[in-house]
Amino acid sequence: MVAVFQRVAEASVAVSGKVVGECGAGCVVLLGVAAGDTEADAKKLAAKISKLRVFSDENGKLNKSVKDIGGSALVVPNFTLIANYVHGNRPDFMGAAPPAEADALFEKFCDALAGEGVPVAKGIFGADMLVSIKNDGPVTLVLDSRQLK
Repeated sequence: MVAVFQRVAEASVAVSGKVVGECGAGCVVLLGVAAGDTEADAKKLAAKISKLRVFSDENGKLNKSVKDIGGSALVVPNFTLIANYVHGNRPDFMGAAPPAEADALFEKFCDALAGEGVPVAKGIFGADMLVSIKNDGPVTLVLDSRQLK
């Protein structure tokens, strides 16, 4: 499971011109699910994201988590994060989990993040989405669940 975490002032996702998810101060998580990912990966990644100290404290130090600031998350499914781009110029997405499996793990991740105390809004799996992000910082991290203990 690969996540691109962005600290945001606000963000939204629209499908067919209608906003389906939005958040204020907090984070956007673009989430790619790879073949072989598990529910344990989803829980591990959600726990890590909920505790990342990437928000400023009263001294301007990156010392607070999204939970600490009372922030929320907008989670957007993004299978293109699993692309293999090594050979040629057309990315190969064969490493992505099959859609039904990926959708289920996307939902498990969202549930786990909410279970960590972070309010979650989300995009729609498989939809063509327009994501609007007002980056804060910017602070952007790429996380891979395979690297977490």
